Amino acid sequence: MTLNGQAHSLDSEILLPDFLASLGLSGKPVVVELNQEAILPRDFPNTLIQPNDQLEIITLAAGG
Repeated sequence: MTLNGQAHSLDSEILLPDFLASLGLSGKPVVVELNQEAILPRDFPNTLIQPNDQLEIITLAAGG
């Protein structure tokens, strides 16, 4: 799979929340695009990531 433009190893399909947890992003505010389509946070639990997918994850940070 491709994660943020870089090759990333993924042996089998995984649900998006589990994938985010594996990256240390569980519970953090993120914007996710899967195969060039935005995924709404309410759809995260049912979104399946597959080994040939393109995934973009942007973490949100507050500050000033």
